[in-house]
Amino acid sequence: MEKITHKIAALPADGTYFSLEFFPPKTDMGTSNLQARLSRMSRALRPLFVTVTWGAGGSTSSRSLELAEICQRQLGLTTCLHLTCTNTSKRVVDETLQAAKDIGVRNILALRGDPPREHEYRSEEQEMDGAEKFVWAVDLVRYIRRIHGDYFCIGVAGYPEGHSDESCPVNQNPVHDLPYLIEKVQAGADFIMTQLFYDVDAYLSYVHLVRNYREGVLGTIPIIPGLMPIQNYQILKRTTKLSHAKLPDRILRRLEGIKGDDEEVKRVGVDVMSEIVEELKQVTVTGPRGYHFYTLNLEKAVSFILERCHLIPSSTPDTNEYISSSIDDTEVPSTNGEHVTHSVTGVSRPSQVSVRRLSSPHNHVIPLDGSPARHPAAQLDASSRAITLAISHGVGSLGREATWDDYPNGRFGDARSPAFGEIDGYGGPSLHQSPSTAREKWGSPESRADISELFKRHVMGSLDQLPWSEGGLNEETRVIEHELCRLIEERGWWSVASQPAVDGVSSDDPIFGWGPKGGFVFQKAFVEFFIPEEDWKTILRPYLSSPVVAADVSWYAAPCPLSIVNEDNSFESSDAASAVNSVTWGVFPGKEIVTPTIVEEVSFRAWVDEAFGIWAEWERCYAPESRSRHTLQEERGKCWLVNVICHDFRQKNRLWEILLSA
Repeated sequence: MEKITHKIAALPADGTYFSLEFFPPKTDMGTSNLQARLSRMSRALRPLFVTVTWGAGGSTSSRSLELAEICQRQLGLTTCLHLTCTNTSKRVVDETLQAAKDIGVRNILALRGDPPREHEYRSEEQEMDGAEKFVWAVDLVRYIRRIHGDYFCIGVAGYPEGHSDESCPVNQNPVHDLPYLIEKVQAGADFIMTQLFYDVDAYLSYVHLVRNYREGVLGTIPIIPGLMPIQNYQILKRTTKLSHAKLPDRILRRLEGIKGDDEEVKRVGVDVMSEIVEELKQVTVTGPRGYHFYTLNLEKAVSFILERCHLIPSSTPDTNEYISSSIDDTEVPSTNGEHVTHSVTGVSRPSQVSVRRLSSPHNHVIPLDGSPARHPAAQLDASSRAITLAISHGVGSLGREATWDDYPNGRFGDARSPAFGEIDGYGGPSLHQSPSTAREKWGSPESRADISELFKRHVMGSLDQLPWSEGGLNEETRVIEHELCRLIEERGWWSVASQPAVDGVSSDDPIFGWGPKGGFVFQKAFVEFFIPEEDWKTILRPYLSSPVVAADVSWYAAPCPLSIVNEDNSFESSDAASAVNSVTWGVFPGKEIVTPTIVEEVSFRAWVDEAFGIWAEWERCYAPESRSRHTLQEERGKCWLVNVICHDFRQKNRLWEILLSA
């Protein structure tokens, strides 16, 4: 039950430490596997502390607390629980802080969260919750100190490149933020953890600015840099966009030419992040030097970086005994001794943009000294550096667990993966923008036709974003633009995710290619869309179940779980619950067949809750009595979310023929 600041103060003045961030997976299987991964990483890597994220508006509260309890009580890790306060009731804040006390957590990262809704759009529960209103993170810091005194160690966020918000939307500037940072520290914050960055110069300038602002009033407070390993190109672009973090040209140039090959991106990404750490090591700091890694629940990249930068603390006999018991007598394949790092994908919200495909897992053991790999048992007396690398490369039982989910693909990946969920790890339904921005972007729809027009504009490219997507269509989806428009115009069915059929295209194809060179990629066409309940039950479902097309398709369907119209919350599928539909796969030289994109019941069920939750967040951008809010709420209640997969990937038009002829 230690405070983070006490643990930092106990280190030598020239000491180093690191911490790791995790988020609660969306499925029970993912949570179970994350627990095993945490146990392994805690013993092999030994972070000073870990942090557990919190969903927007408290949407992941129970799962976040469950994960925090696993870390704190079961694994004995000093744990810091994120807590966002906007769009969250005082009751939830009070219950969370008490629950944190109950499980022994004494560290809170106090964050604002999503932009607050305007007063008139707050829920009735929030209005009746008492006088306490949380608008900014400083409000939460003050409240914690007032109610709980010095019990909690409180961290707050810092923004090396400035915080981007409607209050300062264009010219984000850390100088603008400093008075608010001082206010948070004066209210009781104990340490600063920065948002992720890749521009080291921007971070160093920020630290200098903070340390010297107003005659050094923030001269000694710990500032911990936030670092996110590069897992693949799409994750990097999306993350930097959401966080408004600059991606230096020198990094972009190293990645642009290899962005379709996730293995190569991962290798270069480890190089890039290791170089950033080494650059930070050369700078004089106040007190012990720390690094905070946003892991996305993935293990290998951060393990390589920590090992390469010599950040893993000295091992203990207990640690080596634990790890050696998990490394079996499997023969280890030798390599050429080069440091090759393999791709781990991240998580992205599904969008109309076709699903990102990823490269192939292939486990290696990389000898530390460049010599041929030896039997793993012979390396057990070496430092934990060797043990950590062996695990990360797939040696023994721990190694197999470390690599089994190397290629999760967001919600279209394996639902057993600890990394199954949102890319940003904060989970929960969120528009990632303020209500006023949402209204500016999507207007005020007052009819079903208005909503259809938004979906159509998105498909045609004149609207870059919908609540369920965060960018425009990619070139692959342009191939089926006409068919998607017909679904909207002729059927009134609104698509949120899709991909065309592909039959053995080269892996370096400029539109469909992915993975290492010399391979071939395949994919089944599928589309996921909102459909009126009447259309589903009387038109589409009977046709999909008919002998004419039943053998050609698989489908999943569910109504809005938040609707009183669908009280039974029924779920329907053409397949058995255990069925797994691989919809993207690749064949590459020297590798097993790779199937990174799948559709299955457990992941679809998890997405149904989130998809309709995002819709509900969209509704709340409008005043309770407004026509727009009424229209959106009414349409949500009448809709089902349906995913239809066509198995005949050689017939490019088959899926669309089925849907449009139903």
